[in-house]
Amino acid sequence: MPYVLQHKTSQQIFTCTQVNHYGLAYYGVKFWPDLEEAEQQFPALLHNIGGLEPDAWHVIELEEGEMKLCNVKMKNDLNLQVFWPPTRKPEVRRLEN
Repeated sequence: MPYVLQHKTSQQIFTCTQVNHYGLAYYGVKFWPDLEEAEQQFPALLHNIGGLEPDAWHVIELEEGEMKLCNVKMKNDLNLQVFWPPTRKPEVRRLEN
């Protein structure tokens, strides 16, 4: 099961530009296969990406299909954000300019 970051207040799932196993860049959900690895690495990731506050985020577990659905709904679009409410159905919103 993949582990992802969720904003504690807004329920936003953390997304960023990544490289897949084919070496292609894409924009999607950042995940870790291991809980301990996620908990150890996410504070530095948030700091390095843009100075985001680690205390505002926490690690949650999604099923692999749920995480993939989030990525599909993101459409590789940097202007979209994905949110994971308690309904366990992703909500995608366009960034406001």
